[in-house]
Amino acid sequence: MASSVTSIRSPRAERTRNALINAGFILLVERPIDGIPIDELVAKAGVGKGSFFNHFRDKRDFEAAVANAIRLDIESLVAEANASLDEPILRLIGGMRVAAYFAMDRPKSTAILLRNTVRGTGSEHPLNKGLKADIEAAREQGLIGPEAHRTGVLYWLGLCQILMANLIEAQDAEKDGDGMLRDMLTLGLAGLGIPPEEVEALIKRPGA
Repeated sequence: MASSVTSIRSPRAERTRNALINAGFILLVERPIDGIPIDELVAKAGVGKGSFFNHFRDKRDFEAAVANAIRLDIESLVAEANASLDEPILRLIGGMRVAAYFAMDRPKSTAILLRNTVRGTGSEHPLNKGLKADIEAAREQGLIGPEAHRTGVLYWLGLCQILMANLIEAQDAEKDGDGMLRDMLTLGLAGLGIPPEEVEALIKRPGA
């Protein structure tokens, strides 16, 4: 979200910002942000050029806002998928599963997100709040190694992003997305310190 924008916007301002974000969804699929003039963005959104700078500092800020909107969609899907799960490891599994299926179902949105992920990988980033809570809960329960306190969020988020990137690289019918997800979950859980004999059982758990 742009730092120049307050948390409360008028309905008109919200409509303008949404129009710009929606234009970004379309144009950023075709080209990186450096190849998109602001004049083209506002023309696509049907708003005045001055409106762009009322909401965003520059094109980088705008690109981050579009990526943020996509990430919010994913987090909403993760929350829905994990709503009935109390065990933190199962919630980690659920999050990676949602990320993988999002990439397979919406590869263009995923590509936009992945071009801008460097700004959202910190453990204190607001969008990583749920992941951080699950990592900490699993660590405190002795389910995963103590190293996760410092790097658990970065590790799991990185695995999800790498998996998503790989899933959108090849769009042919031969790609075994479910197999790749299963393998990444197996390696990822083992990397967190979960004994190998427990990993397969966790992945097969109902709701996982």
